[in-house]
Amino acid sequence: MDSKEKILSHKLFLQQEDANFHSPFDNEMSFYDAVKNGDFENIKRHMNPLNAEGMGKLSSNPLRNAKYHLIVTIALITRFCIEGGMPSESAYTLSDIYIQELDACNSFDEVSAIHREVIYDFTERMQKIRKKAGFSKIVIQATDYIYNHLNEKIQLDVLAKYLDVSKSYLCELFKKETGITVYTYITKLKIEASCNMLMNSDYTPAMIGNYFAFSSHSHFISKFKAYTGLTPNQYRKAHYRNFFEVKEEMK
Repeated sequence: MDSKEKILSHKLFLQQEDANFHSPFDNEMSFYDAVKNGDFENIKRHMNPLNAEGMGKLSSNPLRNAKYHLIVTIALITRFCIEGGMPSESAYTLSDIYIQELDACNSFDEVSAIHREVIYDFTERMQKIRKKAGFSKIVIQATDYIYNHLNEKIQLDVLAKYLDVSKSYLCELFKKETGITVYTYITKLKIEASCNMLMNSDYTPAMIGNYFAFSSHSHFISKFKAYTGLTPNQYRKAHYRNFFEVKEEMK
């Protein structure tokens, strides 16, 4: 019996003695399937905290153990979501962002916060992907074009020409399938992306508004407030702390 077999046998014996077993496989698969399917109801049913019984011991250091478990969770979520239709480059890049944030954590509470955020972020993205699956090819191409050109002033006639349809047909079809106008959709995505930048970067609101091609800073503030109920500065004050100031206090 080689050394690894001896260690495995010893660990299995101790777990049997202490009745300390890993989480059931079916429950784990149900959790990852729920993320892949954008199913928040089943997420709540199958999601376990990082210090739950049966999580397994990957390190004798509790913080490092939680980090290792979360890295495994992120890796599996990423692959399940790619299987579910998320573009692989988007999934892997999002995974990298969260693992880099995790690496900077100095407390279990910070790791737990990222754990929740990762799960809800991927689940919400998959929910949107599944909803989009019912759209026509033209509307899917339109939403992809908009997403890839968010930092530009998107013109409807240019978009219609790119899709090889008339502007009026595009507007009518888009509103029929999504329930909102093309312009409303563009603004919605720009504001959502701006929210992420306000939470996760040091760029000023003016720089962010300029990046997303709003006609002026006042126009950006007006649209942002109409969508979120807050000005960009108020939004940053309310959310920025969660990502940066806590880490500074923990140093």
